[in-house]
Amino acid sequence: MVLMAAVLFGTTGTAQALGPDATDPTAVGAARVLGAAVLLLLAARRGTDGVGAWAVPAVLVGGLGVAGYQLSFFEAVDRTGVAVGTVVALGSGPAFAGLAGRIANSERLTRRWAGATALACAGVALLVGGGDGADVDPAGIALALLAGASYATYTVAAKSLLDHGDGPESVMARFFAAGALLLLPVLLAGGGGGLGSAGGVALVVYLAAIPTALAYVLFARGLRHLSSGETATLTLAEPLTATVLGIVVLSEDPSTLTAAGAALILAGLVALALPGRSGPPAPEAEAVVAR
Repeated sequence: MVLMAAVLFGTTGTAQALGPDATDPTAVGAARVLGAAVLLLLAARRGTDGVGAWAVPAVLVGGLGVAGYQLSFFEAVDRTGVAVGTVVALGSGPAFAGLAGRIANSERLTRRWAGATALACAGVALLVGGGDGADVDPAGIALALLAGASYATYTVAAKSLLDHGDGPESVMARFFAAGALLLLPVLLAGGGGGLGSAGGVALVVYLAAIPTALAYVLFARGLRHLSSGETATLTLAEPLTATVLGIVVLSEDPSTLTAAGAALILAGLVALALPGRSGPPAPEAEAVVAR
């Protein structure tokens, strides 16, 4: 489910690039969150767990993460290109999420996760350095890193609520509702950001429904069974998807280093996703089972 969500996430930057030229990136992000919040609230109310209680600290943190990601990610893509912006944002996510999960939820940082993340980060470095046809803008890279940190923030906050028994649709509905409230002034201040055209409306509808509402429900359902760091590493399928779409659909020019970077990210993804070896149970575990 996390991998399926990541592939859907990976279409976001390309959809924005194919949208109307006059649209404002921050307005696109704000409108996307607002539309997704409505869809997620409807889905949660029709579910068995409802929307759930508003656990204010966790929901506020999650909402800030959602809002921060939208503002920084779309601006990063606009400044430095789909492939580089997406890869840096999501490539930095596992490191941020692993550390935040350790601090907030006492999640273990395994050697396997560290190795997979190291491979992925090396791949990100090659992708950024090898983007012959990409405009590597320093401000865009900084914004992409901020997007990665924001992504880690709402991932860890969601994991905390899911571990306490909240339903995935309920958690995401609350996070995106809080994020939509925070971003509403941005949308109103920009006068809609050029989204009033037919192309702008189609862009927002697609972004809100597919790579947001649907993808985040899948994401949250998978997150229930994984750590924050593992989930963030698995979502590195997103920059791989974005890179492929950038090359195939947007004619972005890859280099040998770009291909090597993508291969390293894929290696890290596979290293984490493949089942590990299971040794014989420890004596204490055997005793517990016997009792």
